[in-house]
Amino acid sequence: MRIFIIATTAAAALFSFPAFTQDRNQPGASPPDLSGVWANPYLYGIEPPPSGPGPVVNKARRRQTLDPDGKPLTAANAPLVSDNTKLVGDYANPILRPEAAEVVKKHAEMSLAGLGYPSPRNQCWPQGVPFIFTNAALLLLQQPGKITMVYDEDHEVRRIRMNAPHPAQVPPSWYGDSVGHYEGDTLVVDTVGLKIGPFSAVDQYGTPYTQALHVVERYRLIDYEAAREAWRRGGRENIRGGAVNEGWAPDPGYRGKALQLQFTVEDEGVFTTAWSAAKTYRRVFRDWPERACAENPYRYGTEKDAAVPTAVRPDF
Repeated sequence: MRIFIIATTAAAALFSFPAFTQDRNQPGASPPDLSGVWANPYLYGIEPPPSGPGPVVNKARRRQTLDPDGKPLTAANAPLVSDNTKLVGDYANPILRPEAAEVVKKHAEMSLAGLGYPSPRNQCWPQGVPFIFTNAALLLLQQPGKITMVYDEDHEVRRIRMNAPHPAQVPPSWYGDSVGHYEGDTLVVDTVGLKIGPFSAVDQYGTPYTQALHVVERYRLIDYEAAREAWRRGGRENIRGGAVNEGWAPDPGYRGKALQLQFTVEDEGVFTTAWSAAKTYRRVFRDWPERACAENPYRYGTEKDAAVPTAVRPDF
């Protein structure tokens, strides 16, 4: 049986975030309680690393409007952050191989011309990993032998098998084959075998991927002050979205532990090196609203109706 190593040495060395605990739990020890509903106040909430290779970011910028607590910022102290109305990916990022850079450049030129381009999100298709991390909210369920993750857009669900290897032959699927284990206070999830569809992408800028895509996620609880610093870092890149009374919005009064995801992405067919990023969640203010993209397939930010998946014949 072929077993994938959970994280390569090269990938693990990329993280310049605060170090995770690396020792496995002792037999019989209880895993950390990561369960519940979590949200991030930014669109799309991905935090580039303080140093080292990071994700493609948006070259289109506008002034930040709100601070991490939802308080208005003045023009004098508001940083220039990603303008989510224009998705102009930085195709000069050295992590991109020439062919991938051309794809990102094409999408950037379309966006600058005022044209929408299709993505898994606006076409109502499964978003896959790591694209799905751009969702605002996450429901994490810890269950015997498995973990279930539910995202706020279009009923997307991931299932992680615990303490199990990848099969020798991984059948490609929209969310890939995900296996997990605990290392001390950290949940580690390893994903391979992601299916490639007509709109598949790593991010909202259309960065492609190949069947070599390999994503390692690390989830742990961090203190409020560390989380606040992470939100400030995220707020220097991502626009603050949502009022505090929106269903997915984080609770502005919450001062307890936050959930931080750090992830590494490798794909030798697309990237020149592995790269890392993070996303930091806090407890939500209210129950989130249900969002069903496929119930309204019209446009979704492009010049054509969404290509909602349909069956040629019934499945029963």
